[in-house]
Amino acid sequence: MIEINSVTKSYYSLTALDNITLKIPRGAVLGLLGPNGAGKSTLLKLVAGFIKPDKGMIKPLGRGWPIIGYKPERLLFPNHLTVAQYMETVAGVSNIPSVASEKAIYESLAQVNLVNEADKKIGGLSRGMRQRLGLAQSLLGDPPLLLLDEPSNGLDPTGQDEMRHYIQALHQAGKTIVISSHLLYEITQICTQLVILNQGRIHYQNSISEALALRPYALIRTDKELAPVREMLQTLHPGIQIQKDSLILQNEAIELRRHILTMLLNLGYDVVHVEQKRVTLSEIYAEAIR
Repeated sequence: MIEINSVTKSYYSLTALDNITLKIPRGAVLGLLGPNGAGKSTLLKLVAGFIKPDKGMIKPLGRGWPIIGYKPERLLFPNHLTVAQYMETVAGVSNIPSVASEKAIYESLAQVNLVNEADKKIGGLSRGMRQRLGLAQSLLGDPPLLLLDEPSNGLDPTGQDEMRHYIQALHQAGKTIVISSHLLYEITQICTQLVILNQGRIHYQNSISEALALRPYALIRTDKELAPVREMLQTLHPGIQIQKDSLILQNEAIELRRHILTMLLNLGYDVVHVEQKRVTLSEIYAEAIR
């Protein structure tokens, strides 16, 4: 649906995004995961067209740009308006014809269970309702692409579950969705694609199914540093990593562990620890933001 190609964006001396390349596939729920300041909000604003890249290009994969629904991280509502009045205002600036706006507003509020709150003033809404109102405004006009910046921000566990339910229902209805979050659990529960951002760069991207297919690795620790035999060991397989006195064997390199143990003993090393583990998504995330 959308292609982002070699995009860089800076704010004065701060590089918010550095040479970002990725695709937003039609029908996907793409999760942008990363700590505060990683560049997630900047990327969403670029795709929405609110700001322009300094370098690179963002373009649709198809005949033209889709209609985009956007929910910002910080929701600044006019508290003196009712929910219905606010949605009427948003419909007006979204160029939704007045004859169609009543139906569009009802459908948007219905999708987030806010129809019964339509006559309430926004100032009296709970935090969860305000987040749902932010989602409802992004649904006006039935856009095929939704950009949701921290949709569960500030919600308690019950509110997070409700928001997750609404987003999953929208995906099942055919929406393409991009979500930014710093919550690993939220991303893994909702998304089909994962992108980990940190300091303006992509450190990891994959499908959620592949990211959750835990990768095995073997760890061998010796009694002294392996620097003298580093090159010899690394020529055995590209899946061998050496860190001071330890070897990490990944993928097919795990099958070589007995051969490597014999080599180390013949080279005068004592093996003090051997274990086989699996890499979790939490470890991948921790490594990416280190």
